Amino acid sequence: MNTLSTRKCLLVIAITASFSQQVIAQENIDVGPQTNTTLAKKVAKTKEKVEKIVITGSRLRRDSFSVPTPLVVMTREDIADTGVGSLADILVDGIPSLTEDISNTNSQSLVSGTGLSTVNLRGLGASRTLTLIDGRRVVSNSYSGNKVSLSTIPSGMVQRVEVITGGASATYGADAVSGVVNIITQTDKEGFSLSGRTGESFEGGAKEFTIDMDYGTSFDDDKGYVFVSSSWDREFGLSYSDRKRAQLEDVHGYDSSLMCNTMQNADGDDVCMRDQTPADWASKSDGTLGGVFLESSNNDTQFWYDGQTLRDDWKGNEERYGINSNEYVALKIPNDKFSTAVKLNYDINDSLTAYAQVQLSLTSSFNNKSPEDDYESAYVPTFDAETGDALDDIRPGYIPIDNPYVPQEMIDTNPYKDRIYWDRRFGEVGNITTENNRTTLRTWAGLQGTAFNDEWEWDMSVGFGKFHQEQHRNNELNIVKVNQALQAEQLEDGTIQCKDEQARADGCVALNIFGEGSITPEMADWIRSSPTINTYIEQYNLLGYMTGDLFKLPAGNVSAVFGGEYRKDTVDLQTSEELKVGGITWNTIPEFNESMDVFEIFSEFSIPLLREVTFAKSLSVETSLRLAQYSVDSLDNVASYKLGFMWIPVEGYGIRANYSRSQRAPSISDLYSPPRGDFDSFDDICEGVTATSTEVGHANCRLDPTLATLISEDEAFELADENNSYSPNAGNSNVNVETSDSYTFGITMAPDFLIGFNLAIDYYDISIEDALGEIPNEEILEQCYNSSLSYGTDNAFCNDITRNSEGQITKIIQRVYNLNEESARGVDITFSQKIDLNDYGSLTLKGDFNHVIEQSTTYEGNDGLETLNYAGYYTSQDKGSVSLRWKLDELSVRWKVKYLGGFKDELETDEDVSDYLDAVADNKVLCNTGDSGCIENPEPLYFQNYGTYLRHDISASYSMKMDKNSRLKISGGINNIFDNNGLFHKSTGNYYSGYGGGVGRFGFIKAEYSF
Repeated sequence: MNTLSTRKCLLVIAITASFSQQVIAQENIDVGPQTNTTLAKKVAKTKEKVEKIVITGSRLRRDSFSVPTPLVVMTREDIADTGVGSLADILVDGIPSLTEDISNTNSQSLVSGTGLSTVNLRGLGASRTLTLIDGRRVVSNSYSGNKVSLSTIPSGMVQRVEVITGGASATYGADAVSGVVNIITQTDKEGFSLSGRTGESFEGGAKEFTIDMDYGTSFDDDKGYVFVSSSWDREFGLSYSDRKRAQLEDVHGYDSSLMCNTMQNADGDDVCMRDQTPADWASKSDGTLGGVFLESSNNDTQFWYDGQTLRDDWKGNEERYGINSNEYVALKIPNDKFSTAVKLNYDINDSLTAYAQVQLSLTSSFNNKSPEDDYESAYVPTFDAETGDALDDIRPGYIPIDNPYVPQEMIDTNPYKDRIYWDRRFGEVGNITTENNRTTLRTWAGLQGTAFNDEWEWDMSVGFGKFHQEQHRNNELNIVKVNQALQAEQLEDGTIQCKDEQARADGCVALNIFGEGSITPEMADWIRSSPTINTYIEQYNLLGYMTGDLFKLPAGNVSAVFGGEYRKDTVDLQTSEELKVGGITWNTIPEFNESMDVFEIFSEFSIPLLREVTFAKSLSVETSLRLAQYSVDSLDNVASYKLGFMWIPVEGYGIRANYSRSQRAPSISDLYSPPRGDFDSFDDICEGVTATSTEVGHANCRLDPTLATLISEDEAFELADENNSYSPNAGNSNVNVETSDSYTFGITMAPDFLIGFNLAIDYYDISIEDALGEIPNEEILEQCYNSSLSYGTDNAFCNDITRNSEGQITKIIQRVYNLNEESARGVDITFSQKIDLNDYGSLTLKGDFNHVIEQSTTYEGNDGLETLNYAGYYTSQDKGSVSLRWKLDELSVRWKVKYLGGFKDELETDEDVSDYLDAVADNKVLCNTGDSGCIENPEPLYFQNYGTYLRHDISASYSMKMDKNSRLKISGGINNIFDNNGLFHKSTGNYYSGYGGGVGRFGFIKAEYSF
């Protein structure tokens, strides 16, 4: 199936016989802008044709129990009941197969990602989860991949959300590898509504509010329809000071002699946790606001400033006098969103409808972080602005002993080599802040009509989307200028100036870092750097298709869709000068401008095989094919196809299965992005290397030219890992398409003896060959220094590791590769039960569950296939939600329970767990030999095993008539009634984001007035 000739044959077959998964998908998922005008007339004209499938998008609906592909629906009522403003959070909360990708509770360490709100289906990544609006592809909100931020959609405009799983690339094109999230907007609202919502945590913080305005009306004798929606949503965030748990300092370890979990105390000792309280824990930094000086093993006397007071008792007291840098980390990032949209439909005549839609979104986020913490030996890279070639690493440098700002007390201690070691947080320069302001414009317009005596329908449209992200990074340091300013001299008249004449000509101001507040505004202005990034993404789209019935079989009509699509995507990344040349305490990000075109043709086909026969109430087969050709010469032609069936042997029971082949092309960033700065922590495998060390990989470490030189020059040399975690991401022009095979198999039940009951159980198996992705830093190091392939330039992994003259890793490039395979397997269970209570209203019980069997990544290492299996690690293997709604006239009350199964926080190969397992094995040997050092009942490793988590929510609403034309609806509720924040977790604020990130019990109230 991978040859072009075979694809051509398939295309011929598909064009003549295959086009209607688009039909089915469009029935299941609203894809068109039709209203109750033209199509209502079409339905009336053909009402007697029972077998005809009318392609209306929003008119014919199927639930998750009667379609071949698993489908989960969240209604407008479900969304309103949550009382939460973030649509992504609502979906993750209510649909177990979805997880958060980027949100305000997990993006604290991100730069370009703060303020985004994206979801991840099946754990396979947001770029493999195609997010649609009314069935249409729209412009991305991230240059790193095809990611649509749900915060760009007016919340009041959302009618419902449908999630299709099992691969949908044959229907919608690339990026639908794991499935589709389709945001369906309102189409038939009449009248005006204004609503306001506010909510806040009972413990304080996490405040948010939303104002929605909607208006819909028909005009010109119902020929036209217009709908306008606007939303303003503000989330105030959650800070360190809002939560006591966030203020706990922790450095966890495991004592292999005492076999106990430890925490560091104020003396810097690791003490068994059982022997102390959390109040004894200490984890502080030497980056104080007044500065720490002469902090070196070569200096017995070490100084620090307590405000403006110079003290000489720093040595051994960092955990007592240092600063808790976590106080600068927000638990939830503040976010502000405004969006508005207009939909317009107009019936030109009975057979022709024009439509258009415009969406505009303005979002902004502000991440307030710590002032820059720097020290004498920190280094940043510099680059040639034109060629991008690496130049020297720049350091702030030691302060010379003759610097006029150096206090006499320090000089009198005879510092090592007459130089001043220093570490300081530059509070006077200001907190580092990241401002992301995003503007998203999405438009499309088209015509819909009928042909062949109204038996066929067609749709042609043009779309344009533009995204602009303006990013300001404020109050970084220009290390070149810091170095110049620290090299100061005093003139005879007492004036202190920079020594370098050229620097003085450029405006250099000598820098005094001794004591809190010692840096004047003029000094701060000289060393401050506030770079900017402007990202522009554009998408042009032409789409056309025709759908209808080809012919009739005994079991019904054979329906088809034929169509084509053209897209052009462009990414333009523009950066300020300091981001190109480096030398600042932030990422180096070069500019790039690239585009990609794709031409696609698609056909889909639905065949009813049996109907109303023995053991076949109905049996239908669906198939589809989409071929794509990209403008990138290195990419193969992309073919995606699908085959599925739905068999209902007897009334109320169904069996469904689906196979999908999806091929996803690399994004513009995957292909063309030059190395762009990023920081991901890693441990250098060569740490501790000496001339004779025998640790894993050290033999190859000694082959590194820099390390070999250092060892030859100093027999006592031992590498202390002080890497700066710099690991820029980079594209790879050699990557190709990834190929996915998805299988789903399920049963549906709606037995007659249980009126109102529906059940669906589906198994899914998704395997992605040549998956696009990055290899973790630790794995790159392993493959370079600890594999069968010889160390050297022939080892591609080694070429992406750069060391400086002191042996420290200054850069590990994380390139995009076609990894061998990513896999996801699991089971979904969905059920609902409706019970009529007559005069007492009605009850609706609804549940959704997901069990993950496998979640793994496999890649080709130097020693063969390497597999990282994540099932049950980092996130729950079992997820579910159950809700019970009672409705009586205008009163509605809902109780919802969210369930998360247990998980392990780290893989067994991760350092903490690996060291613990080694300690357990060693202790077992001691016990088996009767050694006195044996610990009979060793403690299990803390912060590794997390048990089940339950969260209970309650909400209620009541609607009342104000007069004959207006209504007032009041609603409110409490999320996380029992204030379950989960176990202590070694992450931001010591809260796990999957448990709410520390928000806790959250109350909300909403009022909606409509007329």
